[in-house]
Amino acid sequence: MALYRFRVTFEDYDDVTREIDIKSTQTFEDLHRAVHQSTGYNPEYSSSFYVSNDQWLKGEEITYLPNQKRIDRGVALMEKVKLSSRIDDPHQKFYYTFNFDRPFDFHVELMKIILDETPGVTYPAIIKSVGDAPRQFVTVADAATAATADTGDDFDFLNEMGMNQEDTEDFSEVDETGEAVAEEHEEEEDEFGGEFADDEGFEDDSKAHDDF
Repeated sequence: MALYRFRVTFEDYDDVTREIDIKSTQTFEDLHRAVHQSTGYNPEYSSSFYVSNDQWLKGEEITYLPNQKRIDRGVALMEKVKLSSRIDDPHQKFYYTFNFDRPFDFHVELMKIILDETPGVTYPAIIKSVGDAPRQFVTVADAATAATADTGDDFDFLNEMGMNQEDTEDFSEVDETGEAVAEEHEEEEDEFGGEFADDEGFEDDSKAHDDF
């Protein structure tokens, strides 16, 4: 029985790839589950494969856990469609969207057709795994950790510049409230005001001399 070898890559994470061998008689649901066996994701989310061309443009849809709109449109179900029924090209491509609520998009490309199974191997089989898949969900704790890390980076930069946190507060006051800037202007006005006052006095003295 023939085997298909698919290369699976995240659309937004080119350095994460998987290669999966699967029987030609197995279904798109089998491939769906194999992908998430390789990523560690929970596969029980609404998802779809799309028969695609070389530019990854979406064609016919094959879905899992469809919503009512897909049911009404009569979209084919993964569990009922064998892979061999949608393979027309030795490098057939499928665009795959996992979990429509928080989607990850994948490129799935047929790499080769293998004529014989390997004895003792259970298919689908993950034969190559490169890179760690991104987390399936980002939690509040993850976001807080990332924010803390970003703040640390900012202060590392300030330390390199020979500055401390108090310096950043001074900058923030000038940039955001304008108070520091206003105080500087007041000091300048006092200086100039004093100088002008002396000038006025000088003019008065000149007039007095003129009177004499």
